[in-house]
Amino acid sequence: MAGNDWINSYLEAILDAGPAIDASKSSLLLRERGRFSPTRYFVEEVITGFDETDLYKSWLRAAATRSPQERNTRLENMCWRIWNLARKKKQIEGEEAQRLSKRRLERERGRRDATADMSEDLSEGEKADHVGDLSSHGDSTRGRIPRISSIDALDSWASQLKDKKLYIVLISIHGLIRGENMELGRDSDTGGQVKYVVELARALGAMPGVYRVDLLTRQISAPDVDWSYGEPTEMLTSRHSENFHEMGESSGAYIVRIPFGPRDKYIPKELLWPYIQEFVDGALNYIMQMSKVLGEQIGWGQPIWPAAIHGHYADAGDSAALLSGALNVPMVFTGHSLGKDKLEQLLKQGRMTRDEINATYKINRRIEAEELALDASEIIITSTRQEIVEQWCLYNGFDVILERKLRARIKRGVSCYGRFMPRMVVIPPGMEFHNIVVHDGDIDGDVDGNEENAASHDPLIWAEIMRFFTNPRKPMILALARPDPKKNILTLVKAFGEYRPLRELANLTLIMGNRDAIDEMSGTSASVLTSVLKLIDKYDLYGQVAYPKHHKQSEVADIYGLAAKTKGVFVNPAFIEPFGLTLIEAAAHGLPIVATKNGGPVDIIRVLDNGLLIDPHDQDSITDALYKLVSDKQLWARCRQNGLNNIHLFSWPEHCKTYLSRIASCRTRHPQWKKSEDVIENSDSDSPGNSLRDIQDISLNLKLSMEGNKSEESGNLDSLDSEESIADRKNKLEKAVLKLSKGVGNVTQKAGAGEKPDQSSNTTKLPALRRRKHIFVIAVDFDTELDLVEIVHKIFRAVDKDRMAGNIGFVISTTLTILEIYSLLVAGGIAATDFDAFICNSGSDLYYPFSNSEEYLNSSDLPFELDSDYHSQIEYRWGGEGLRRTLVRWAGSIISVNGANEEHAVIEDEERSSTYCHAFKVKNTELVPPAKELRKLLRIQALRCHVIYSYDCTKLHVIPVLASRSQALRYLHVRWGTELSNLVVFIGESGDTDYDGLLGGIHKTVILRGVCDAPKPLISIRNYALEDVVAFDSPNIVKTEHDCSSSEIFAALQKLSLLKD
Repeated sequence: MAGNDWINSYLEAILDAGPAIDASKSSLLLRERGRFSPTRYFVEEVITGFDETDLYKSWLRAAATRSPQERNTRLENMCWRIWNLARKKKQIEGEEAQRLSKRRLERERGRRDATADMSEDLSEGEKADHVGDLSSHGDSTRGRIPRISSIDALDSWASQLKDKKLYIVLISIHGLIRGENMELGRDSDTGGQVKYVVELARALGAMPGVYRVDLLTRQISAPDVDWSYGEPTEMLTSRHSENFHEMGESSGAYIVRIPFGPRDKYIPKELLWPYIQEFVDGALNYIMQMSKVLGEQIGWGQPIWPAAIHGHYADAGDSAALLSGALNVPMVFTGHSLGKDKLEQLLKQGRMTRDEINATYKINRRIEAEELALDASEIIITSTRQEIVEQWCLYNGFDVILERKLRARIKRGVSCYGRFMPRMVVIPPGMEFHNIVVHDGDIDGDVDGNEENAASHDPLIWAEIMRFFTNPRKPMILALARPDPKKNILTLVKAFGEYRPLRELANLTLIMGNRDAIDEMSGTSASVLTSVLKLIDKYDLYGQVAYPKHHKQSEVADIYGLAAKTKGVFVNPAFIEPFGLTLIEAAAHGLPIVATKNGGPVDIIRVLDNGLLIDPHDQDSITDALYKLVSDKQLWARCRQNGLNNIHLFSWPEHCKTYLSRIASCRTRHPQWKKSEDVIENSDSDSPGNSLRDIQDISLNLKLSMEGNKSEESGNLDSLDSEESIADRKNKLEKAVLKLSKGVGNVTQKAGAGEKPDQSSNTTKLPALRRRKHIFVIAVDFDTELDLVEIVHKIFRAVDKDRMAGNIGFVISTTLTILEIYSLLVAGGIAATDFDAFICNSGSDLYYPFSNSEEYLNSSDLPFELDSDYHSQIEYRWGGEGLRRTLVRWAGSIISVNGANEEHAVIEDEERSSTYCHAFKVKNTELVPPAKELRKLLRIQALRCHVIYSYDCTKLHVIPVLASRSQALRYLHVRWGTELSNLVVFIGESGDTDYDGLLGGIHKTVILRGVCDAPKPLISIRNYALEDVVAFDSPNIVKTEHDCSSSEIFAALQKLSLLKD
C-alpha cells in the first residue's frame, strides 16, 4: 500500500482520543469549516461506540515495527479492519432501528387492546358501580391499606409497626457478601449492590416492629476466597440499635449462606443460572425451619411467615418469585442493574451481535427472570424515576400509561379484567452517617498552626494523596470511580487539563480502584488508565493530579474528608449513573457535587440542592461547573450547607420507614390450611404401607359430587354393574365429569355454603407424604397417552419390592386432566390408590386418591379429592375470565387458509379447561407463535400467566404465573412436609415448555433415554439454551444407558444410591 501518511493521521487520533469513547459523541459534526475531516470521521464514526482495545494494541505493535514493509502491511490490515467495524456498526444500527419500531407498534397495539377490553364498563365505573367479585390482589381497594402520601403518614405507619414483629427475607446470591471488611471492587459481582443489601439488612434489623431479617446468599468454600464466606450464618451487629427491648432469642439481622452450585468454586453471576432452583429448594427449607422457630418464640406455636421476600438483581428476583409462589407470601424486587438496558447499550456500541451478547452474559435468561419478577412482585423498588421511565419501560411487563389506567380503575373499584401491574416505588438507598466526621477546619490552618502535630494525626491516605501535589492546599476536585469507559474519566481529565484557570485554582484527585500493575488489569481498565496517564503527560499535569494505586474501603471516608477540608468539590461525570451513592456519601462529608444529568443525580440534587448538573458529553459544561463551584466561595458554602441540612433524607432510618410502610401496604398472604394435628400425631405409628391416606384434612374434604345433574348422569352411573366393560365405564365417567372438570370450585362453594357433607360416611384420609422413604414423580411427557401407562408399569416393575413394602410413594405430574388420567389408569389396569397425588393440567390442579377407589366406581363420585388450598396459593394475579376472553380473541385471529376453505389454527378446548387452566387445541403449529411470543403478547396487556405447549405442540395451556409442575412439588413440601431431597423425578429427553423446571433443584432426576427424543416444533423452543439453566453435570441427574426398560431404570436408581441389589 503506497503511502501511509493519511492512515497515520487516523491512528494518531486513537492516541489523542483514547481507545474507548462513548457512542453518544457520534453526533459531533463530521465537517470542519466546510471540509471533510477524515480524522474526525475516524474518531467519531469508528472509534466511538467500539471498545476495541485490540485496535489500539495493534497500532502500538505497528508503530514498534522497524521494517517499513511490515509496518505498512500491519497498517493496511488495520484499515480493512476499521472498514469492517464501520460496516458492522451500520448493519447493527439498522437492525436495532427495525426492532425498536416493531416493539413500539406491539406496545401500542397491546395497550389499545387492553384499553378496549376495559372500556366496556367505563360508564358503570364512572357511576361507581363497584364490582363485587373483584380480586383482592389488585382489582379492588376493599381491604387494602391506603397509599402513603405524606411524611406524617410515614410517621404514623412507623408508630403502628412498633407493635409488630416482622420477619423479612432479603436475597442477593452473587458476589462475596459479609458484614465487615467487604471486598468491594474485588470483581464486578462484588460492588455497590453488596454494600447496599448488607446495610439494608442491618438497618431493617434495628427498626421498631422488625424482629428478624435474613439476607440469603451463596455459601462459598473455595480456596481463592476468604474462609468467612463459607460460614453458614453471620450476625450483623447494629450500629445504633433503637429497639433493644424487642430483642429476642433469634432476633436481629443475619447473613445466611445457602450451599448451592459447585461447593469449591467461586463463579461469576452469569454462570449461576443452572443452580438457581437448587438455591430455591435450600432457601425454602431454611425459611420453613426459621418460621417454625420464630413461631415457637413469638407466634404462640404458629409459624411466623415472612412479611415479604425481597429479591435483589435478576438472579435473586427469579428465586424470590419461586419462593413467593411456594410460600404464598408477598414479593418485592429491586433490579439494581437491568438486563434490557445493558443489552441496549451493548447493541449501540456495535462490538457484539445479539447472539454474542447472550453467549457472554446469558442476557436472555436474565431478561426473562426480570420479566418473571414483574409478573410476581407486588412492589418494584427503584432508586430514581429515571429507572422507571427509561429502563423498566423497556420490558414487556411494564407500561407507565397502562399502569396509570389500571390504578385509576382500582381506585374507582372497577374491574381490570385480570390485568395487573406492580407498583413502582422510588426509595433512594440509605446511608450510615453516625461515623462521619464533617471537617469544618481549613487545611491551611492545620498545616500552618502545628505542622508536626497535624501530620501525626492525619489519616495515612492523606499523605498518600498529597505527595502527588506541588501545592496540596489548593481545593481538591475529587472523582471516585472504576477505570471504566462508562465513567467518563478521560473527558474529566481533558476538561481539567485544557482550562488553565481551573488548573491554577484546584488539584484533581482520581481514585480509580486498586491496582498493583497496569499490565495485570483487565484490558478495558488498563486501556483507560493508560490513556489517563498519557493525558496527564500531554497537558503536563504533574504536581496537579493524584492517582494513588491503593486505598482501603475504610479510608474512603477520609478521602472525602480531605477534599472537604481543602474546600473542594466531588464530581461524577459518568455518561449515565443509575443512582449515585457516592454523591450522597460526598454530601454527607460536606462536599458540594457536580454530577451527570443522566440518571439518579437529577433526583439527588433536587432533594439536596447542593450542586450542579452537567452534560457528560460536553467538556465545556464540566469545566464551567467545576470552576464555578471552586471559585465562588459563597456558592460553595451554600451548597455545602444545603447538603448537610438535607442529607438526613437519605439516611437508613428514613429509607427503612418508607420501605416498611410499603411492605405493610401489601396484601397479607401466607400458607393457610386447616390441619387435624391429632390425626397427624396418632398416625405416626402406622405403617407406611397405608399410603398417603392417614391424614384427615377439613380443607380438602371436597367430595366431587354431581348432585345438580343427579337425575341424568348419576342415574346412569348407578346402573353400572360388574358385567360392564372397562370401556363402558370409561365412557360413562367421561360423560359424568364433563361439567365437573370445568368448575370444581362451584362444587366446593356449594358444599360449604349450604348442605353439609356427611362427615361420617365421607371421611377423607389424605396423603401423609412424609411417611414415604422416597417419592417417585412420573413427569414424563409423551407422544401418545398409552406411552405413559407403559412407563408407569416399567417403573413399578423396577421398584416392585420397595413399592409393595410401602417405602415408595408415586405421583403423576402431567398435562392431562384428572378425567384423562383416570381413564388411562382404568384402561391400563392400574389402581388410583397406587398413587399418592396427581398433578394435572400442567400444574394448575392437584388431586389425591380416596382410600378405596373401588367403592366409588358404582357411585356418582370420582375417586379423587381436589386440594383447594393449592388453588388458594396459585390464584394470585390469575386473570380468570378476562384472560380467557383475550386468549379466545387471539385464537380467533389465527386462521389457516387451505384453498377456498378457512379454519382456525387454534381453538378453545372447553372440555379440558378448568378454573385455573385455559386449554386450547393447536391444529396448525406453523401458524402459531412460539411460547415466548405469546407470553410477550399477554405481558404487554398486563396479563400475568404461564404459557405451556405440550411436547407435540397439539395442546396449549395457560395457567397462573405461580403455578407449574415444579412449583406443585414445592407445595407438597410446604403442605405435607415431604423432603425435596427424597423426590425422584422421571422425565424424558425433552418435554413440554415447562420441562426445564423439572430438571433443577435438590431432588433426583432420572432421564429416560429414547423417550421424547424427537425434534420439537419451533414454537415450543425457549429463548435461551437449556444448558444455560440446567446443570447436567450434577450428581443428582442421571440418564438411563440404552433405553427405558425396567432394568435400565433400576440401574439408574442405583447410581443415585436409592436402591440396593
